Parts: sequence; C-alpha cells; structure tokens
Amino acid sequence: MIQKKKKIKRNWHTLQGQPLTEMDKIILDWQNKGKLVPKRELIKSKEQIEGIKRAGVLNTAVLDEVQRIIAPGISTEEINTVVHEFTVSHGGIPAPLNYEGFPKSVCTSLNEVVCHGIPDPDEILEEGDIINVDCTTILDGFFADASRMFVIGKTTPQKQKLVDVAKECLEIGMKAAHPYCFVGDIGYEIAKHAHKNGFSVVRDLCGHGVGLEFHEEPDVLHYGKKGSGMLLVPGMVFTIEPMINMGDWHVFIDEDDGWTVVSEDELPSAQWEHTFLMTESGLEILTY
Repeated sequence: MIQKKKKIKRNWHTLQGQPLTEMDKIILDWQNKGKLVPKRELIKSKEQIEGIKRAGVLNTAVLDEVQRIIAPGISTEEINTVVHEFTVSHGGIPAPLNYEGFPKSVCTSLNEVVCHGIPDPDEILEEGDIINVDCTTILDGFFADASRMFVIGKTTPQKQKLVDVAKECLEIGMKAAHPYCFVGDIGYEIAKHAHKNGFSVVRDLCGHGVGLEFHEEPDVLHYGKKGSGMLLVPGMVFTIEPMINMGDWHVFIDEDDGWTVVSEDELPSAQWEHTFLMTESGLEILTY
C-alpha cells in the first residue's frame, strides 16, 4: 500500500560515549551541509533485517500464488480470498486488512485505477485488462511489501508498453540507488525514463520506509531533483514503487469508498514495487 507524501525534518544523533563510525561521519557531514538525513531508528539491526527478509519470502510466495490463478473470468474478490487464505495459512497477517478502515487483504487496481483498488466480487477480469496486485505481509511483527502488474490475456500495444515501461522505471530506480545517495536521485531517473516514453509519473503518492511498521520514513518520491530528499544509508529498508500513467499525472480518490485512486483523465496506469535493503554495496531486493 502506497504512502501519501509528507514533509519531515530529522537530525542524526550519535551514540553517547561511543566513537564515531565511518557512517556517522558521512551522515554528520551531509547534515552539516543542510541535507535531510535519517534518524538512527531507521537503521535496522541484523535481527530486524532477518525478520523483514522472512516476511519478504512469504510476501513473494503470496504474489506467486496470485500469478498461478489469475486469468480472465475471475473476480478481484477471488484474488483477495487467495491472498488472505494463503497468507494466514502460512502464519502471516495481510497488512492492508482493516488498516485505517481498508476492508480487504490486498489492493487490486484495474486499468485506470492507480492504486488502493478494493477487491469486489462483481469486478471480473477480462481479456486485455491490466491489473496491479499490491500485497503487504506481516510475519512475526515484521512487514514486507510488493506489487506486480498482470496482463490478462493479450492487451493493446499501448497498455503493454505502459506495463513494460513501468517495470523499467522500477529497474532504473534500483540502479540509481546506492549507499549515501539521495531519494531524489532515484526519482530523477525514474521520471526521466517515463517522460522519454511519453508517460507521466504520479506525484501525490510515493514509496516509503517499511519493516517495523507498514509505512515508515523516508518518503520515496518517483520524481524530483538529484541530491534532494533524504540521504539513504546502509541498514535502511524502503520500497520503490513508481506509478506511471498513460496520460496526465493527476489523480482523484473515489468519493464512494474513500480509497480507490484513479487517474484524473481515466487513462490506464501501471506500477511495480519491491522492498529493498540498502547495504554497503547497494540494494538487496527483499520482495519480488
């Protein structure tokens, strides 16, 4: 599930009585230059990382199960049932269920729905549809989050290109992320690729930190300037999940349910998402 972007300001604090590590020195240097740096609590411990990884394995297995059954003729409610039953039977909890009133265990966002689509027994998948299935799993108190696009049968060349470019945007964002880069470095490369292909990037929603809670800092915008946003350091866990629209980037929320986010021009939208761990050598993918 996607985070609404927000403004934050944090300062790095050192551990009293402990010598400065190399990471401390780098972070403090950027802080002194006026850059936004993470609070220490965003740096996950080895034990926390192992727990998040286990949640990631289950989350990936849930989406694999969706991939096994998804086809023309099934309802988005059937997808919800598969996600719920598979997650619970393997010891997990579907994080979206009852989160701030969300009524289902997974988000199913069809065609022009950008995100937070609510599964419905009357919403039947048809040949040519594109759908994002966004799954977040809690296992032993740890969270992992991912989404995949599914093309139902054969779709139009325009929709297929949108799905492909959205995946390329995620991959390009991954390549832009490295230790001590900034969130804006990721967003800059994503937006550049989307615009080059004639698409737009949704600006009202973003990726987010994850692991100990559903949504943590930082906000991971999928557009922006290099060197902007929060500094990303080893031990941080976050999602990259660009939402790419065929038309304009503006969106609206369905007034009837208060959740479903739709492209303003009602043209198709696509999104892919992984959860990542930043390591000393780069990103490690924790969910697929």
